[in-house]
Amino acid sequence: MTDQRQRHPRPDRALARAVEASKAPAISRAAAVLRLLGKSDAPLGLQSIARDLGLVPSTCLHVLRALVAEEFVSIDPDTKRYSLEAGVLTLARHWLRRNRFTDLAQPVLDRIGQSFDVTVLGVHIVGLDHLIVVAVSQSGQNFQLSTQVGSRFPALISATGRCIAAFGDHSEAELEARFRTLRWDEPPTFDDWRVQVSQTRVQGFAVDAGNYISGVTVVAAPVWKTPGKLSHALVAIGIGSALKRRGLPALQDALVPAARTLSNQLCGE
Repeated sequence: MTDQRQRHPRPDRALARAVEASKAPAISRAAAVLRLLGKSDAPLGLQSIARDLGLVPSTCLHVLRALVAEEFVSIDPDTKRYSLEAGVLTLARHWLRRNRFTDLAQPVLDRIGQSFDVTVLGVHIVGLDHLIVVAVSQSGQNFQLSTQVGSRFPALISATGRCIAAFGDHSEAELEARFRTLRWDEPPTFDDWRVQVSQTRVQGFAVDAGNYISGVTVVAAPVWKTPGKLSHALVAIGIGSALKRRGLPALQDALVPAARTLSNQLCGE
């Protein structure tokens, strides 16, 4: 089973809002173009890119030409359509080389995924803005979430969001404002979600039992790179009924110590 549904606002609208609100519009426009091309399954034309990002075509063309010159974007001379170029891999490679979490987490994800027949993610948390998948183990035979390294999700969504709310220094007003923008299959009320956040703070992990994706259970355990600052999370995803049969507590008991060990390793750098 593969879940193909979009779980967050359309990237073009979100990117357009980011460009509009940016205090550094040139950089924001370039980043928005790269993200849009990165999420597209096919090359895009100038008019399509400009329309999706709410840019004036001449401005969009200026950004695209600069990105082509830097070898981050390529243009097909026949179709005049744009796509990502291999230059983006240079930036990604440098980041991955410095990101010890991915190297440490991957064998942990593989072990837990194979032991419990679940999909397991390692995610990097960027404040209340979003979280980014940086490691994946698609071990679940019965359910595989359609995601890959580099996928972005709203920060407060699902079990990971409860961890962010529980262990981050965020005001209730700020949390509620972000919570109201989330899209769930079976949305909890904000009051119920607050109770679950409090439970997460006490027990040290979070569970989303079918709220985010109906019938799917998500378990998340927090990881700290520095004491007091939540930086990553380990996230296990599987069919709720199957996890109940195999023993959800056993999965939790495997995920939480693994996250704690990763925290100790990262904090000891």
